[in-house]
Amino acid sequence: MKSKFAAIAAFFICMLPAARIEHAQAVKLFSKKDRQEMKRLIASIDQEQHPVFSQLTDEKNLIEFAPRPDAEQKEEENEEIKLTSGEKDLLSRLVHAEAKGESFEGKVAVADVVLNRVEHGGFPDSIKSVIYQKNAFEPVLNGSINKKADRESKKAVEKAVDQHKKETDALYFYNPDTASDDWIRTRKIVKRIGNHVFAI
Repeated sequence: MKSKFAAIAAFFICMLPAARIEHAQAVKLFSKKDRQEMKRLIASIDQEQHPVFSQLTDEKNLIEFAPRPDAEQKEEENEEIKLTSGEKDLLSRLVHAEAKGESFEGKVAVADVVLNRVEHGGFPDSIKSVIYQKNAFEPVLNGSINKKADRESKKAVEKAVDQHKKETDALYFYNPDTASDDWIRTRKIVKRIGNHVFAI
């Protein structure tokens, strides 16, 4: 089985440079998990029995195939979140309703929770779907989501979008003095801002 994988690895690694595929294109062809698995496979092969891999395992030859981790991280950090004006308005109205009376930092953190959910596999993948998910946010249930957002809530959303995940990685927030759901209290708290606790 290992020999079959070795043959596949050799084929792909040799063909990529031959086809002159650029670094960015090569990265798209393989997921991070696939690249890590391929590197482990190559490292585990006895190079005396398979001398061709003595060249393939050289970092100079692998650079086109497997980018450095710090480059990947930088790429992920530079990804921008783009929202339509309608999405920003909806998120601003939610922030206004959920964090009225909270500090600016607290408002940014509430917006961050929604953005974090959009990117998380356990939640819907759009602002509207996250906000209107069944029983997700009280302002949707009581109708206060329909009230116009104030200027500070709009600014908080802009900051959350521009500096996403610098405030919090939380997926939940609640007021411990008023929360009636016991389940939410089991979540790990990562931050406290004003009357809200933020959890994952």
